[in-house]
Amino acid sequence: MKHALVIILAAAVMAVTGLLWLDAPTRGKYLPPELLRKENPPTTALIQIRRAEAKAAHRRYAPVQRWAPLSRISRPLQRAVLAAEDSGFYSHNGVEWGLIEEAAKDNWRAGKTVRGASTITQQLAKNLYLSPRKSYARKIRELFYTWRLEWALPKKRILELYLNVAEWGDGVFGAEAASQVYFHKSAADLDWDEAVALAAVLPSPRRHDPTKDSRWTIRRREWVRQRLQDSGLGDVADSVEVR
Repeated sequence: MKHALVIILAAAVMAVTGLLWLDAPTRGKYLPPELLRKENPPTTALIQIRRAEAKAAHRRYAPVQRWAPLSRISRPLQRAVLAAEDSGFYSHNGVEWGLIEEAAKDNWRAGKTVRGASTITQQLAKNLYLSPRKSYARKIRELFYTWRLEWALPKKRILELYLNVAEWGDGVFGAEAASQVYFHKSAADLDWDEAVALAAVLPSPRRHDPTKDSRWTIRRREWVRQRLQDSGLGDVADSVEVR
């Protein structure tokens, strides 16, 4: 009942404010979800935002992105990302309402944002169409894009899109580019340790290098390994070590 009220409220706000499925700054610039079933996005809102930031700072910006179909992204990386970012990906409809409620309570108690609850589909919606800036209006748009993506695309295509547009460093977008930049190999050839290292830095990819052993990255890798074990996404035969 509570979830239904949230959906109704979000729909009402969008209707009143005119925030239909395309936000004004992005209208006509990016492929709508229906076309993403067969076409790959030529760019994303996040890439364009990073480009504008670099221009404002008078800094050269040449983003690296190499598209790879899901079949050419290693199983360890797919599973490590799912474990770290959205272990219930294949069972929800784009939003984990229970996690959102828990995160909201934790953030309220802390007086600041200490945890998020975005699914992979929500993160894809934000990367493709919106800005990273946090606001209630953006969150409503994000939910609407999320439902459109879930309605228009199969789960494997959503995962494929996310793994190809996710930011993995300054100017590094997608699993294939990240694999080449950090490990000098194709995303298809990543082993479990490399996959865990890449999944670990997704919350803060421009601040942390997956190949460096900082206190933060070490803790995050251990957390991802534990998540792989707890979620059942790790495979003992593939030597996922949980220390």
